[in-house]
This record gives sequence, C-alpha cells and structure tokens, in this order.
Amino acid sequence: MSLELRHLRYFIAVAEDLHFSRAAERLGISQPPLSQQIHTLEEMLGARLLVRTNRRVALTDAGEAFLKEARAILVQVDRAVDYVRSVERGEKGELHIGMTRSAMLAKQVPRAIFRFRTEFPSVHLGLEELNSLEQIDALIHEKIQVGIMRVQHLPAMLQSHMLYADPLVAVLPAKHPFCPISPTLSVPLDPAQLVHEQFIIFADSAGTGIRNQFYQICHDAGFNPRIVQEVQEASTMIGLVAAGLGITILPVSYSYLQQDSVCYIPLSSPSARSDIHVVYRCRDHSPLLRQLLTILKSEAAAHAVSRR
Repeated sequence: MSLELRHLRYFIAVAEDLHFSRAAERLGISQPPLSQQIHTLEEMLGARLLVRTNRRVALTDAGEAFLKEARAILVQVDRAVDYVRSVERGEKGELHIGMTRSAMLAKQVPRAIFRFRTEFPSVHLGLEELNSLEQIDALIHEKIQVGIMRVQHLPAMLQSHMLYADPLVAVLPAKHPFCPISPTLSVPLDPAQLVHEQFIIFADSAGTGIRNQFYQICHDAGFNPRIVQEVQEASTMIGLVAAGLGITILPVSYSYLQQDSVCYIPLSSPSARSDIHVVYRCRDHSPLLRQLLTILKSEAAAHAVSRR
C-alpha cells in the first residue's frame, strides 16, 4: 500500500485533537476505520506515531516530527492546486512573446501589453525583439508562444489574426519637392512618380517582409528601382534619407520616431499596406494565450473606433 494524502489528513486530525472519537467526528467517519488507517500509516512508516492508553493519546517523538512534515506537505499540495487552477484560468504562468521592432511604435500593442500586466500581475511576460522570420522559427520550435509581426506566408502549424493595418509610406528628405508644406496637406503619392529616385531598402538578411512588398510596389508601378544602400535597421534608413542619400518606403508607424528632417507621404498603390498580425500555434489552447489574444483584439478594435 502507498502513502496517500488521506493518511496525512487522518493523522493530523488525531494529532491535533489527541482523541480518536473527536477526530473521527471532525473527519466525518467512524472511529474504527480511523484507528485502522492510523495503524496502517504506522506500518508503512515503520514508526510508532501515537501512544494510546485507555485515558489518553499522546504523540511520540516520531509523531511530533511527522506532524510537522505532514502539515507542510498538505500546505504545499494546497498551493499547487491553487496555482494550477490559476494557470487554468489564465491568471498565472509565463508567456513568451516575440515582436518586430516597429510593433511597439503604434499605440495598440503597448496598450495591450500594459493592460495585460495590469490585469494579470502574476503572469511573467517575456518580451523578445525578433524580425518576422525569426519569430516564425521561434514559434515552430516553441521558443515563444506568440508572435506580433507582418506576415505573408505561414506554415500550416501556425495561424494568425490581423490586429491593425500599418500602411506603407514614402519617406523623403524634408526638402524633397514631393513633401507638402504641411503634413495636413499631404495627398497620396502614385509610386510611379518615384521612378527616378534612388532607394534605401532593407537587406535580405534583415528578415522583414517589407523588402518583398517594396519590390512588389515598384513592379506594380512599372519600374525597376535603383538601390543605393541596403541596411538592417529602419532607423538607419530614416537617418540616411535625412542625410539626402536617397528615399525609402516604410510602414507609417515609423513616423512616430519624429525625425524632423524627413516627411512621410502615403502611397496610392493598393499593395502599399503592411498589416500587423498576432501569430500562434494552431494547437496551442492555453488560457494565457486566450487572455492575451482577447486583450490584443480589444485594444486594436478600440483604437480603430477612436480613429473614425
């Protein structure tokens, strides 16, 4: 026979009451089965826990020691049960999230992260900056549970939900002829008007889908772009544009970087959009994931309504 939690509870009741009848009444069982269970417990432990006489029950030294350990075990079991139930409700645990560099520039994702931390303070959020390709790889190998990225093609094991549109814009030096006198006077620019420009783009190793979208926009506009520089970081691209080295095309969220030496002009091309998606494994049904998805969708919807 193996030791069970009921043996601990029976022993603790007798040890606290030092009376079999009262302990049996508290436990809701009759006295004979209780006495038998205590006897079985002593046999399993190979130690006498209680001294019984006609007039009293007392703990032996072994009983005193076992009482302390039995109480600690039950406390730990109760903690484990409470913790597991909290995890099942999505109130505790760990959640590892990958996100692109630009995901935190727009308001929706930072607000969702802040709200999640506020509503679920016992959940540890691990945030990691990864490009889209790195996030997909991390999701496949279960290094992260959630990715916030710009998606084009996903493997079958992953699914996504669009959070918000992040349109692509032309980033030009502030003194460029296409830059309006005031941002409020800006009108969409036909990408064909950029045919004679020199471009700064993401290197292929940057792992971003924006590079492919850039080429698609140029192809749809009927020209092959002249590339003067390939870089890894969007901030570098904006800096080079400000220096007059060329122009670039980036998501409008980068305008929050507030570089005064450049202007951001919307593009009229239907393909000039780069939607932000939340991506996760199809078979992941964890409560924590459900909680985060609900908050992300809620914040994205609230922001969309506020901009109408």
